[in-house]
Amino acid sequence: MAAAISALNAKIRSQPVLNYVCSTHFWGPVSNFGIPIAAVMDTQKDPEIISGRMTGALIVYSGTFMRYALAVQPKNYLLFGCHFVNFGAQLTQGYRYVQYWNYGGREASLEAKAKTEANRIAQDGKSMAGDAKAGAEGIIGDVKQKAGELKQKVVK
Repeated sequence: MAAAISALNAKIRSQPVLNYVCSTHFWGPVSNFGIPIAAVMDTQKDPEIISGRMTGALIVYSGTFMRYALAVQPKNYLLFGCHFVNFGAQLTQGYRYVQYWNYGGREASLEAKAKTEANRIAQDGKSMAGDAKAGAEGIIGDVKQKAGELKQKVVK
């Protein structure tokens, strides 16, 4: 059994592509790609939830490990790409954080939310007023009908 496994390993390692796919130079970056994917997805979320400290730490982390990905032998371009994407996404998040908290983004966002809510309340008020008017007209019609019926009973 050990000889069969050893022969299979030798066959895999003799083929450059399979050797690469079975190495940590491949699986390390592949498993690490969850971080930049999450960072790219987070660029669509509300900037109020961005942590400035964590974003700064991830910028430093990705910048540092981009360098190390090229310093190892053989150079790990897949790991470099992973950290490059994360570095870019974190810079985007950092820009959004600074824009939101330091350059008026928060105030503009709150103002836009307030306007949207005010418009929604105004529309709801108009809708309620229309419903109330229709209800009142229906009641008036019912009262007129009953009054007419009573008038006919009194006349007989």
